[in-house]
Amino acid sequence: MQEPLLGAEGPDYDTFAEKPPPSPGERTRVGALRNKRVFLATFAAVLGNFSFGYALVYTSPVIPALERSLDPNLSLTKTQASWFGSVFTLGAAAGGLSAMVLNDLLGRKLSIMFSAVPSAAGYALMAGAHGLWMLLLGRTLTGFAGGLTAACIPVYVSEIAPAGVRGALGATPQLMAVFGSLSLYALGLLLPWRWLAVAGEGPVLVMILLLSFMPNSPRFLLSRGRDSEALQALAWLRGADADIRWEFEQIQDNVRRQSSHLSWAEARDPHMYRPIVIALLMRFLQQLTGITPILVYLQPIFDSTAVLLPPEDDAAIVGAVRLLSVLIAALTMDLAGRKALLFVSGYAMGWGPITWLLMSEILPLRARGVASGLCVLVSWLTAFALTKSFLLVVNAFGLQVPFFFFAAVCSVNLAFTGCCVPETKGRSLEQIESFFRSGRRSFLR
Repeated sequence: MQEPLLGAEGPDYDTFAEKPPPSPGERTRVGALRNKRVFLATFAAVLGNFSFGYALVYTSPVIPALERSLDPNLSLTKTQASWFGSVFTLGAAAGGLSAMVLNDLLGRKLSIMFSAVPSAAGYALMAGAHGLWMLLLGRTLTGFAGGLTAACIPVYVSEIAPAGVRGALGATPQLMAVFGSLSLYALGLLLPWRWLAVAGEGPVLVMILLLSFMPNSPRFLLSRGRDSEALQALAWLRGADADIRWEFEQIQDNVRRQSSHLSWAEARDPHMYRPIVIALLMRFLQQLTGITPILVYLQPIFDSTAVLLPPEDDAAIVGAVRLLSVLIAALTMDLAGRKALLFVSGYAMGWGPITWLLMSEILPLRARGVASGLCVLVSWLTAFALTKSFLLVVNAFGLQVPFFFFAAVCSVNLAFTGCCVPETKGRSLEQIESFFRSGRRSFLR
């Protein structure tokens, strides 16, 4: 007979055990670190985020080059440049919308692998572009791939990671996205714009190769009734010497209790809609900080300022600082906690990596695939509105107007974090879900 996941009060399990049985990752951090397979699977997946970060800022060095182009078919006006920069976010929104279906239909791993098709096609179109339509289509396709991976990769990583290191591993998608952006800035100092697109194909191919040897999420496999495959996947991820019985039974029990499809009546239940609303607002507010238009137009922004260094060097420096900040966040997230970093750090240490991690942690299992896609859809529709209007606002009113707006949003984010965001450090996904079901305030301490 299975032991209950939580301490029982009445007929329903609605509280946390004072000392829940530790998962393999919680029993010993050393044991988790010895298990290199979960880290390998995470690395294989987050290569998709590398491509996402690379593609997102592709326009930063390319727009100035095309504005100076002597080819009339490729020379960009200000309006065309705004479309070239912003159409990526429309593709990302479409990718998030597709993830609402693919995440649960194909599974997390296969959905990530599927993103390689539009990504590779998009880079090929931009590398061989002979007209604006090829640039826009290529940009849209790479955006679609980015939106799909943005919805699928955090869920995959959170579902394969032990609770004790889920914070560090959950920061790796953002870490790799920042590394991808930095790589683009660095290569932009050396390569012409067509070869930048060619270089983007490499990580996509490596991702496909590595992921083909990685297991799918045990939680997804259990949700599809493939129990033996799920057990094999968990055993492979945790290593031959790990005792996975308690963890597997915990996941299995949670999946069985949520095996039916989510109904509209259940969606109106607070324990179901509260985490989804929190995740949606996090994604919306994160984009309102202005990070996407700033990154997309980083080099043109420096072009319009009186900085001493060349704009391409400034962009590379910003990329390096972002990479260092996300690395610090990854190393401290499981020690300091999620909320502390959201309060005291900037975007790259807080609202960048942590909101993606929290999204994957707090979404209920039964709605995780659909809700993560919905979060990405909202995120990138917001990003499109900001990115499309950014250059127009700057040309009309100057840089100070959008930056004052972004600063005001950051103040709102502080209040939202204090009032609405739970601390999830050291909790299993099942315990996090049970918190929203029971509302125990002790969980937040």
